Amino acid sequence: MPVTGPRGSYDAVLLVSFGGPEGPDDVVPYLENVTRGRGIPRERLVEVGAHYTFFGGVSPINAQTRALLDAIRADLADAGLDLPVYWGNRNWHPYLAETLRTMRDDGITSAACVVTSAYSSYSGCRQYRENLFDAVAEVESDGAGAAPRLDKLRHYFDHPGFVDTMADHVVAAVGSVGVERPRLVFTTHSIPLSSAASSGPEGDAYVAQHREVARLLHERVSAQVAVDDGWDLVYQSRSGTPQIPWLEPDIGEHLSALRDADVPGAVIVPLGFVSDHMEVLWDLDTVALDHAASIGLPAARARTVGTDPRFVAVVRDLVLERVGLTEPQALSPLGPSHDVCPGTCCPNPRGARPALCEQPG
Repeated sequence: MPVTGPRGSYDAVLLVSFGGPEGPDDVVPYLENVTRGRGIPRERLVEVGAHYTFFGGVSPINAQTRALLDAIRADLADAGLDLPVYWGNRNWHPYLAETLRTMRDDGITSAACVVTSAYSSYSGCRQYRENLFDAVAEVESDGAGAAPRLDKLRHYFDHPGFVDTMADHVVAAVGSVGVERPRLVFTTHSIPLSSAASSGPEGDAYVAQHREVARLLHERVSAQVAVDDGWDLVYQSRSGTPQIPWLEPDIGEHLSALRDADVPGAVIVPLGFVSDHMEVLWDLDTVALDHAASIGLPAARARTVGTDPRFVAVVRDLVLERVGLTEPQALSPLGPSHDVCPGTCCPNPRGARPALCEQPG
């Protein structure tokens, strides 16, 4: 049964994720998918692939997405919503086009798409919408019928289900760091300064959204446990050439600066990510925490939202909100994000490409 309201109707949900290798032989082909068009030499991909070798050549992201998929299905069923939930990736199996073919063959005509990225940016929003456009074109080129209509659900960075879950995880991490009044260090993926400046309908949304979530988290955590009065937003996982300026400071450099300032300890909060995937397990748990230990800075890392029931329920909330059955929920002054992306926001830095789920004109 479709979910129907005054603003529309959907007969499925599509979980859209990044994807990752599931064995050693997948690593370099996967990285070639991720970096296609950027001119990165194969030897550099092999070097980066060593991070995956550390985990047996398997990225944790697909297993985590499967767990989220199962949790969303259970949540919708428990709420009495008869909506099938499908899963498609940008960069590895199941690819989006594979999933859209299955959906078409199952008779699905419309789907609400939830992306495992909570914030506005080219890589976190428009690039997914470009991939959805390409997948629809590929599916419809085989002449077997139209792909389902796809609508992307809005950004959920300041939804209570995301913020409140993260707050509890930060409180737990504060209790494990072993020092009084640790500093909260919020971290997210670095992106080029130009992409940050053009993010969102009016620009600069990427940093503004992260800063609002950091503020909300610090406010909630400090009401429960003793932490430093200040907090920091830092960046990680830079992958661009040195000639292109990216968001800073880097988390490693910042941890060193905190130690030099005699900060007693730090709690690293990966507020830019929804699961403990490679950028968390390698860049934070392996590199950043090892660095903190090497310089004598006590540190702990808060868990991401993962499959916490409060975060899982965000998908249901966004679907019901989109069809007009519930009111939008947002904790920050930025308010609920836009339902449909303006065509000018988060532009592709390598040139315009068609994208799905945006305002015409």
